[in-house]
Amino acid sequence: MSLEKSDWEVIVIGGGPAGSTTARYIAEGGREVLVIDRRDPIGSPLQCGELVPTNDEMRRLCPNVPDIDDLLQTPAHAISRETTEMFIVPPSGKPLKYPFDGYMLDRVAHDEALVELAKEKGATYLTDSRVTTVEGNTVHLKDGRRLTGKIIVGAGGHNDPLRKAYWNESSLKIPIKFVLMDGDYGDAVELHFGSMAPGGYAWMFPKGNGANIGLGVQKKFCKEKNLNQLTDDFIQRYGGEVTFTGAGSLPMSGTIRTFVKGNYVLVGDAAGMVLPSNGAGITIAMVGGRIAGQVIVEHLNDGTPLNQYERRWKQQMGRVMKNSKRAFKLGSALLRMPDWFINLVFNRFTKPFVWRSITCRNLFFIF
Repeated sequence: MSLEKSDWEVIVIGGGPAGSTTARYIAEGGREVLVIDRRDPIGSPLQCGELVPTNDEMRRLCPNVPDIDDLLQTPAHAISRETTEMFIVPPSGKPLKYPFDGYMLDRVAHDEALVELAKEKGATYLTDSRVTTVEGNTVHLKDGRRLTGKIIVGAGGHNDPLRKAYWNESSLKIPIKFVLMDGDYGDAVELHFGSMAPGGYAWMFPKGNGANIGLGVQKKFCKEKNLNQLTDDFIQRYGGEVTFTGAGSLPMSGTIRTFVKGNYVLVGDAAGMVLPSNGAGITIAMVGGRIAGQVIVEHLNDGTPLNQYERRWKQQMGRVMKNSKRAFKLGSALLRMPDWFINLVFNRFTKPFVWRSITCRNLFFIF
């Protein structure tokens, strides 16, 4: 796609959930916004486990986030399966069972729907175009074009060019590998902990026709096997036909210290908006995208400081992220232990604490 216009009020790098949500709320506020993405179509190839909470579950998990139904408009055709239960599975295979209302997405359809929603509000998209560098207000594309924006938003994931050039804060990145597998795997979401996924976890998320199965690890904890070997061992437990293989990585340090530098703004994975204790990033990125988009509109309209974005994020998500970071640190120490010890720790007495850790609540019921 080519565009004659080169000067924009806002340019968003990356059209995933974070970028498209940011663009949606900028356009809804009446300001012009261009989204640049190297993919065509956006959303492909698949790079994640595809599980999100329902809106009601999201309200329980993130009680300070307002207007969930306005933010999370998941179309029916993008929902592969609804889940009502989560199994937390130690190496013994004896699960701790919890109620959990979630959606297994068709992630590609979900991201495409977010693009269409942003376009309906007035956002413009430039796909199959790679950003190489950002200098001042100028965004340089690989094909030689130059575009300018008053505000530049980095929503291009953990390798976002804006983040890499202007933020020197490092984040822990957990590599993941997964497959889509045919078969019927029931309605329960499974998270597996132990030596099958050192320092991380493995998952089985059932879909309408099959499952998304994979794992993520901390490399420093992997001694005898690499990610490929661990993934192969885990997916062989399920025995179905693999129809797709994907890989990626998740920033698991939590949010970085600042999201704003001058007229540069980071959102989504680029800002570390993934909950370390469970890897949730899709809806969390959308929370950040809405806040960023609304503040950018206010900035352009009446000069509201862009760092108001950080303040509102902390108001809505600060406690959840803090609890999640704490749980991840505790979990990383625990998951270095041998399987027999993890089996002892995951029991009916610790069940409430395990759940509060996974769902980013205070472990000791003190608020």
